[in-house]
Parts: sequence; structure tokens; C-alpha cells
Amino acid sequence: MMLMPRLMLLLLALSPLSTLAAAPVALVEGTDYELIEQPGPYAPLAGKIEVVEMFGYTCPHCARFEPQLEAWAAKLPKDVRFTPVPAAFGGVWDSFARAYFSADQLGVAKRSHRAMFEALHEKNSLPMQNVSPDELAVFYKDYGVAPERFLATIKGDAVEQKLKAARAFAQRTKVPGTPALVVNGRYLVKGDSFEALLRNADALIAKARSERTR
Repeated sequence: MMLMPRLMLLLLALSPLSTLAAAPVALVEGTDYELIEQPGPYAPLAGKIEVVEMFGYTCPHCARFEPQLEAWAAKLPKDVRFTPVPAAFGGVWDSFARAYFSADQLGVAKRSHRAMFEALHEKNSLPMQNVSPDELAVFYKDYGVAPERFLATIKGDAVEQKLKAARAFAQRTKVPGTPALVVNGRYLVKGDSFEALLRNADALIAKARSERTR
């Protein structure tokens, strides 16, 4: 005879938690995100919501973030376009940015992306500083790219133009470092942990979606 009252009490006890879990994240400007003064996407939106990750291969935080970010990006809705963009801050940053853009142009960026982090931060099979195009060519050879083809690509005009575009985007959005997430070129995501960063990114994606449908 006590089963029904106990069941009702259990449901009442759980209902606030369920409501809380379903409630949208309340974003606070300055804490969870910054508005970008000169907004604009990295690439034409074409009906998509853009999430740019500004990263650096030599950045240890990016290396630790990558597995979690990769799993998150794989579950994004179809109306969201996730775009990794290497930070072109000069020096060694530019060397590895060129490497990524070359790999992207050659169609091996997705397969080699995480492995590049591992090569630098776990295996130490590539130098962090003063990496040469020849050393990078050896790395990408494992992904079916002939060294001479890689060298021609990394020295080409297309890669140089992409490098300039990445540098201009970083300067315009004023990313403070890496890793950084930018939604629609309008919101710079903030967070005190990787989990918070992704949670706030989800909320900003929802915000961008609602703004699009107004």
C-alpha cells in the first residue's frame, strides 16, 4: 500500500534535476564569452553555423584538448560546420600552420591531425623548433603523400594565402591564445576548463541558431 506514495515521492525528488538538466545554459558575457568587435566568419556561412578552433600543433593545451574536442565535434548537428584553423603567430607557429594547410590541400589533414600532436608531444619524432619542410614531408609520407608533392604544396601560393587568412582572422577576433573557439566569427568562447569551453560553445551554437531564425 506504500508503493504508490513512495514512487510519487521519488518522481517529485527527481523532477527538479530533470528540469535543470534540460534547461538551457545561461550565458554571461565577459565570463562565458566575449563579443567580437569586428565580427565576421572565417569562411562564408552558406546556411551553416561556424565553429572555428584556433589551434597550434606545438601548444600542449591543444594537444590535451584534441581527443575531447574531436569527440565533441563528431557529434555536432548537421547545420554546424567545425573548422580547425592553425594559429599563424609567426615563427614556428607559421611553420606548422603551413604544414596543416598543406595537409588539408592534399586531403590528409583529418587523418594526420591527431598524429601530428602525438609526434610532437608524445613520441618526440618531430622537433618543436626549427622544423624543416623536409622533416614535415617525411611525416606526411606515412599518409601517402610523396615528399616532392608535399614540398611543392607547402611552398605554393595557395598555402601562403590560407596562412594570411588565418593570421587576419586571429588578429580580427583577438584570440588570446590557443586553443580558442569562435562561433560564427561573433562569439569568442570562454571557460575555465575544457568541459566549460565545450559547454559554452554548445550554448553559443544554440544562440546563433536562434538568431538565424528570428
